[in-house]
Amino acid sequence: MSLAPLELKQVGPKHLGIVWNDGHQSLFNVRTLRLKCRCAVCVDEWTREELLKDEMVPADIQPKRIESVGRYALKVEWSDGHDSGFYTFEHLRALCECPLCKTR
Repeated sequence: MSLAPLELKQVGPKHLGIVWNDGHQSLFNVRTLRLKCRCAVCVDEWTREELLKDEMVPADIQPKRIESVGRYALKVEWSDGHDSGFYTFEHLRALCECPLCKTR
């Protein structure tokens, strides 16, 4: 079975939740998600140096729109205007901040 989100929901003003097809319920701080964007604007394609710095992301960042990219990722349009990155399902699962994942 391929990993896929079944439900995406806002969990308070600063968190997103995803319910996955394997039953796991992920929790994400939206600012952390923005900081973990791996697009070419945020990460150098050759050196993998992170170009997006903590001070560049507003504390009150919010996703404005989230849409599917095929059957493997989500694309997020952020309130700071950034919209060129996408998050593969595997990358999202690795970023999960739920209590279970935080203890691993």
